[in-house]
Amino acid sequence: MIADTEHVARGSLLQALSTPAVVDSAFPILTPAQIARVAGHGATHSVKPGEVLVAAGVYNSRFFVVVSGEIEVVRTTNDVETLVTVHTAGKFTGEVNMLSGRPSLVTIRVSQAGEVIELDRDHLLELVQTDDELGEIIMRAFILRRIALIDQHVSDVVLVGSNHSPGTLRIREFLTRNGHPYTNLDLDRDSDAQELLDRLKFDITDVPVLISGRTVMLRNPTNQQIAFNLGFNESIDQRQVRDMVVIGAGPAGLAAAVFGASEGLDVLVVEPNAPGGQAGSSSKIENYLGFPLGISGQKLAAAAYMQSQKFGAKFLISQEATDLSCDRKPYTLQVDADVRIAGRVVVIATGARYIRLPVEGMDRFNDAGVYYGATFIEAQLCRDEEVIVVGGGNSAGQAAVFLAQHAKHVHMIVRARGLADTMSRYLVRRIEESPDITLHSQTEVTRVDGDNHLERVVWLNRGSGESEQRDIRHIFVMCGAVPSTSWLNGCVVMDDRKFIKTGPDITADELRSAEWPLARSPYLLETSLPGVFAVGDVRSGNVKRVASAVGEGSIAVSFVHQALRE
Repeated sequence: MIADTEHVARGSLLQALSTPAVVDSAFPILTPAQIARVAGHGATHSVKPGEVLVAAGVYNSRFFVVVSGEIEVVRTTNDVETLVTVHTAGKFTGEVNMLSGRPSLVTIRVSQAGEVIELDRDHLLELVQTDDELGEIIMRAFILRRIALIDQHVSDVVLVGSNHSPGTLRIREFLTRNGHPYTNLDLDRDSDAQELLDRLKFDITDVPVLISGRTVMLRNPTNQQIAFNLGFNESIDQRQVRDMVVIGAGPAGLAAAVFGASEGLDVLVVEPNAPGGQAGSSSKIENYLGFPLGISGQKLAAAAYMQSQKFGAKFLISQEATDLSCDRKPYTLQVDADVRIAGRVVVIATGARYIRLPVEGMDRFNDAGVYYGATFIEAQLCRDEEVIVVGGGNSAGQAAVFLAQHAKHVHMIVRARGLADTMSRYLVRRIEESPDITLHSQTEVTRVDGDNHLERVVWLNRGSGESEQRDIRHIFVMCGAVPSTSWLNGCVVMDDRKFIKTGPDITADELRSAEWPLARSPYLLETSLPGVFAVGDVRSGNVKRVASAVGEGSIAVSFVHQALRE
């Protein structure tokens, strides 16, 4: 929520907004005509002072427009209430948790008697989808309010940890990429953090500690525990049979969700971590159509995530598919020990992951000096230090250029003789022209050392035979691709590298072996299992570009409709 200047004192979320125009967009006043159109989708009723419309920590499924009177929004920290904003006539409540189905971060209650128009989530979605003007006003306000909440750390979540802790880095990335505000207390810089741990009788072995407003304190929690505690999936009816279940929320999966939901399909997306996939960890994508200044993978993913929810798609976060039933319809996906999801059609968009370097002891430093993504969080950890980027593709090039703005120096290590065959020309030129990046071609990392954190790295130039040791504490690995298909257990035909074959790439012999039951051949992106599609980096023969993944995800929906009619 963004505050009125006349109602909220200094220190409010208003400080997160830079101009009056942005404040007006985040906190607009609807005209009488617009209010009348909203009323056509909801019910008008009276409210009394003190009446709680939405309680903090409870799933917020109700949207209110103030006709008369006033509604105040407050947050509670350590039993102390802070006024966030006051909604007067013509203004409305809510932010993006109305769409995502997550619990409210604030309490909304009546401060002055009057009338409100109330809409539930389904009728709100109907409004934003059918009324172009109001849809734009509401969606813009929701987005700006969430940005302000994150910027001002308005949340019931406090993370106490060390930036040198792998667990702390993992949790920060998980909360950030899922767009959940939190307050970070760094034990290495904030004396209050250690005092808090002492007061709660925690010791260093418990770090990181996540404290939520539900009076729950989690010691080094898994992502699944965090998602459960924060209610990420509370609003999902896991027993419902969906038209389309999408496995993976990378660019391909998000595109499938947007197009499927916008065309009236009941869509559920199952994502093991956070929307964006591998692309979500990209610092800047500059060759994606429509963004001449470039866009970070996280921002692109967040926009697509919001867009898909606008059309009604739902997300099951921090749940990983572990099995697919191959022998019956609707298809059933095992996503947890006791959770099964049913869908008439399945779109597999689980992507691929960077390979682990075959260097002894490398895995010991995961998130403690060895990283597989380069976001602002990782960049803060290596400020004014030398770093290594391993890989010669576009992702590695984007990471090197981005990290050069923060690190003391970037060493790019590639096995090939150069970058021209594997990287876009604009990135090659930037790397060649940057005094802060050194390219080491025909080179491999051969040894890593350290105690609890990476401390030293040895690389070998295969051309000259010369070996070099450096005191470097950060390596970013972005090379190769291993598809995330092991969970399929042979349900669909794959190539020799375990990427999923689709459409005309599946041979007649492979279809016979798979006992393809239909007279027609598989559709373009369909696997050897009717009604199961594969898109993006998980698909055999894919083009490793964000734009192509988005294209495949959207194209697949046209075939999904045909499969549903069969």
